[in-house]
Amino acid sequence: MGQSGRSRHQKRARAQAHLRNLEAYAAQPHSFVFARGRVGRSVQQLSMDLRRVMEPLTATRLQIRKKNSLKDCVAVAGPLGVTHFLIVSKTETNVYFKLMRLPGGPTLTFRINKYTLVRDVVSSLRRHRMHEQQFAHPPLLVLNSFGPHGMHVKLMATMFQNLFPSINVHKVNLNTIKRCLLINYNPDSQELDFRHYSIKVVPVGASRGMKKLLQEKFPNMSRLQDISELLATGAGLSESEAEPDGEHNITELPQAVAGRGNMRAQQSAVRLTEIGPRMTLELIKIQEGVGEGNVLFHRLVHKTEEELQAILAAKEEKLRLKAQRQDQQAQNVRRKREQREAHKKKSLAGMKRAQAEADGDSDAEDPGAPPEAERTSQQEEEEDEAEYFRQAVGEEPDEDMFPKAAKRRRPTGPPGKKQRLKERKPDRGSDRRPQKAKGKGPGAQAKVGPRGAARNRGQGRPRPLKRAA
Repeated sequence: MGQSGRSRHQKRARAQAHLRNLEAYAAQPHSFVFARGRVGRSVQQLSMDLRRVMEPLTATRLQIRKKNSLKDCVAVAGPLGVTHFLIVSKTETNVYFKLMRLPGGPTLTFRINKYTLVRDVVSSLRRHRMHEQQFAHPPLLVLNSFGPHGMHVKLMATMFQNLFPSINVHKVNLNTIKRCLLINYNPDSQELDFRHYSIKVVPVGASRGMKKLLQEKFPNMSRLQDISELLATGAGLSESEAEPDGEHNITELPQAVAGRGNMRAQQSAVRLTEIGPRMTLELIKIQEGVGEGNVLFHRLVHKTEEELQAILAAKEEKLRLKAQRQDQQAQNVRRKREQREAHKKKSLAGMKRAQAEADGDSDAEDPGAPPEAERTSQQEEEEDEAEYFRQAVGEEPDEDMFPKAAKRRRPTGPPGKKQRLKERKPDRGSDRRPQKAKGKGPGAQAKVGPRGAARNRGQGRPRPLKRAA
């Protein structure tokens, strides 16, 4: 057989590269996006749109049942390498969005004042630009106005930054940046604007006709005499196809970008198209743990220093009692284990002692049964022999034959059925056979019982036999 097209060194290099890619993928942040409780169709669709934003580093087909608790999700997230939870919930008055960092927290709770789904944003655009290749890489995160407005604002910025993998600006490939996530903080209203955009790069400095030629869809030139009419005047093109570009979105490309005309060191315009969802968030509180713990910040509730000290003391007391219970449980477990070991040793010692005693008395003479038991057994044996004699001979045995057999007491009154049957028993030497039972076939015969009484199998009542002549 011929050799494979790849050498041994090439296979090893490919395997090592694949292993490095797996390690790099595992080191990136991953997330679960789901809804909790009864939220309705709109909020459920909002959670699915958020899951679309977090692709590809999220569980796309995640399903959460009603009986699954938050602890179940945390237990599953550990082995899978999930680092963040994005949970959407709804109450009677508001819709809330929780951002959790695993495994130790913190937890940020936002109130969603306004939101718009993806389908609503796309339907409002004249032409939208959204395809599957855009979701093959995580979006570019842009944070605006997260300045020195307090520790809670700094913590918010850090949490949003850790949602996505870090970018090295010197090594990043521009072709992997197809989407942009913009989070803008308004210090006056203390609200956050959540926007999701699609990125498109087009060359600048060319006429509208040239841009049309560079596109994949070729324009209709059936009414033109020469191609110069298209390049010079842009005849046959609508005004909406010529989007205005300026200094705010024109830049020089450091590397070539996919698209016709996007060359290195050339001027190109970066255009953004909103693809949704859209949210307006308001921070409510920050907690230490995952869904529970000390409240580090609360916008609506403000506590004094004395109240904070009382809460801290109550928590320390709770932790002390918990540690005391754990120590008591550990002592109980240790004591029960020692009791089991002692009982096991005692049982083994008793078993060895009993076996030694049995082995030591094996050569001794068997004393036998007590005399009363022996006398009773002999009497039972002689009774069995006497009964066998009665059945075989048909007469009572003599008293001298079985002296130890218990004599049966005979009734002094008139003979009963058994006694009459016994007196009418046929002689052993008679040649006459008993009569056949009426109503039976020719093959059915009467059998003689142990005491000479004839009994029919089909009848429960015995019939006496005639005495032989």
